[in-house]
Amino acid sequence: MVNPSKPIKVDLSKEANSLQIFPCLPLLSSHRAGWDSIHLEYHHQPAYKTPESCAPQHLIAIQTEVSSPRQVEGNLDGRFHSEQFGEGDFLLIPANMTHSATWNTEHNFILLSLEPKYFARAAYEFIDPERVEPISHFLKSDQLIYQIGLVLKRELETNAGCNSLYVETMANALFVHLIRHYSSQKNLRSGYTGSLSKFELKQVIDYINSHLEHNLSLAELSAIVRRSPNYFCYLFKEATGIPPHQYVIQRRVERAKQLLFQEELTLTEIAYKVGFANQGHLNRHFKKRFGVTPSQMRHRS
Repeated sequence: MVNPSKPIKVDLSKEANSLQIFPCLPLLSSHRAGWDSIHLEYHHQPAYKTPESCAPQHLIAIQTEVSSPRQVEGNLDGRFHSEQFGEGDFLLIPANMTHSATWNTEHNFILLSLEPKYFARAAYEFIDPERVEPISHFLKSDQLIYQIGLVLKRELETNAGCNSLYVETMANALFVHLIRHYSSQKNLRSGYTGSLSKFELKQVIDYINSHLEHNLSLAELSAIVRRSPNYFCYLFKEATGIPPHQYVIQRRVERAKQLLFQEELTLTEIAYKVGFANQGHLNRHFKKRFGVTPSQMRHRS
């Protein structure tokens, strides 16, 4: 028999485990998308009272599609809260902190689960990671956190979450933001110095060009020049003017343009050959870059 005085321990990196907390399965989940540092669930839940629980991940619940202020009560590590929430408000719950919540109307929210080891890795860029931990917050408003949540949700909806480089970049941006503004050591400055040498930059670019069809990851690219993912992002943007994921997309659409005229391939085959998840994904980025779809450009030739 379960002891009701003890919180339920729920690993939210596992598919369907959120049913231990909520009455309904999420409408959308990243659990089959292969994300490592961050997991996303998009929920529509009825009025409900969750049981006392804790998770090994840092949790962020972002309220979405709220037409008017609504009431929620919660308990974070023994502290009672009662607030109205609006669209974009979020809760931050550090790993292993006991929590529960009660809301009186159905609503939608994004639940992000952040793996602590990746949070700690990001903290190495600022200070001893053992001294940096997120601090619980009950219903704060932060546009950057809200937009990152929406971007990750959209990535999962439109691209099945297959763009590891983009997801890792967004996750790292979120980690850094939390460290700077919602942690035990606020307003930290990074120790980023130096630059990528011409040889190092060439190594990375050559690798990208040779592996466009693969689901490239930030960890994979940063390992080439033996830098941390956060530091690599900074150095790559300093060297090229754009983040790594945007550079990879540019190279993919440019390679797709070449294939339109060099090989007798279907547009679906071209999309897969240059690393896009599907033809629709190729079309969207191709039109953004060249103003026309691949099909339109092919027929003009």
